[in-house]
Amino acid sequence: MSRIDDVLAAARARLRRLQAHEVPAALERGALLVDIRPAAQRAAEGEVPGALLIERNVLEWRADPTSEARLPQATDDDVEWVILCSEGYTSSLAAAALQDLGLHRATDVVGGYHALAPVLGAGVRV
Repeated sequence: MSRIDDVLAAARARLRRLQAHEVPAALERGALLVDIRPAAQRAAEGEVPGALLIERNVLEWRADPTSEARLPQATDDDVEWVILCSEGYTSSLAAAALQDLGLHRATDVVGGYHALAPVLGAGVRV
C-alpha cells in the first residue's frame, strides 16, 4: 500500500462519512454541502444546485471561523461541513483537514459527485 493510501485510510477512520442518500437529510438539519471540484471538472461532470463552491486550495481559509478569509457560514466549530469531490477521495482528505482545524462535524460523501448525481436525478433537490 502506498503512503497516500495510508493517509487516506487514517483520514477516513476518523470521519463519519455520508452515503449519498443521507445528504438530503443532512442538508435539512442545516449541514453545508461544499463542492471542492475545480471549475473545469464541475463543467464536465455537472453542478450541484445549492452547493457552496469552494475550490480545494482555499477550503481551510474559507471554513475556519477564526480566519479573516472565512465565509459568512463559518460561524463556529459546530457547523456541519459536508465536502464533495468527484469520487470521494480528495473530499476525505479535505474533511480531515477541517477536523484538524477543530471543525469536528466535517465529513464527506462516499463516492462523491458520482454517487450523489443519481440521488439528485431521482428528484431530490440540494
